[in-house]
Amino acid sequence: MTELTINMGGYQPPTSVHNRAAGVFGEELKSRLGDRVEFNLDGNLPGSTGCRADDLPKMVDKGDLTMCYFASSYLTETVPEMGVFDLPFVVDSREKAYAALDGELGDLLKKKYLATTGWRVLGFWDNGFRHFTNSKHAMRTPSDCQGMSVRSMNSELHQEFFRLLGMDPMYVDVSDLVEAAKTGKLDAQENPLTNTYRFGTHKYHRHITLTGHFFGASLVLIYNATYESWPEDVQQAVQESIKVATEAQRGFAQEEDVEILSALDPAENDVVNLSDEERAEFKKAVGPLLAKQRERLGDEIFKMVE
Repeated sequence: MTELTINMGGYQPPTSVHNRAAGVFGEELKSRLGDRVEFNLDGNLPGSTGCRADDLPKMVDKGDLTMCYFASSYLTETVPEMGVFDLPFVVDSREKAYAALDGELGDLLKKKYLATTGWRVLGFWDNGFRHFTNSKHAMRTPSDCQGMSVRSMNSELHQEFFRLLGMDPMYVDVSDLVEAAKTGKLDAQENPLTNTYRFGTHKYHRHITLTGHFFGASLVLIYNATYESWPEDVQQAVQESIKVATEAQRGFAQEEDVEILSALDPAENDVVNLSDEERAEFKKAVGPLLAKQRERLGDEIFKMVE
């Protein structure tokens, strides 16, 4: 007999690493709770309902969704410490990011989100290292970025970063990204390789530069009052299932980077690997942003991820 229905929402194609992990979560939950739970996943709500990607947390708040995954870059206003993952060239390895998110920094972020938003963060997923693509020319130095229009999330940190490189940031919801690239509304965009490829942006942006400037985290969110209304054994099953799904998701994300680099056709896409010297030029260009945020957030936060 079904006691509980869990509706999970996302904003990516069915084959994305996030939706595959959400599927793992559902399977794990069923294995623990059986017919007591019904799990439904709509992994591409903007495509199926016409909503915007940034509507998902609001839908969780209103009860239209039980839970969702969502890029942390949209959610730094309320928890500034989350913004350390939106600072360029600070996180240089997945291992360091995972250790921070599964440790002291992750505990701090969970407490902050719970206190300021009422959301319980069930897990931190890998949203990939972000790289630039563009339709104009190879990008190897900050001077190559000058004058390009670039898609930005609704994040002041991201937009300040782009401006320091001489770019013109434009907020475009992820659901409108591919059309903006196709029509030439945007010269450039930046995303993890999985999004660039799965969304199809690479078809319109020949040039891909592996800057790895941001490491993205996604939060698996649920409204805490909903979570606390469940019996203790259901809460435990959810936590155990998210733990398994998080491990799977991170594995998917790492495998995806390798697979996509192999899948890109050299006749259609030019991939640039920056040298250490070229990467240092980018980091120098955005030094003022890093200095300002280090003063704002404090050295301790930086030490947790560096």
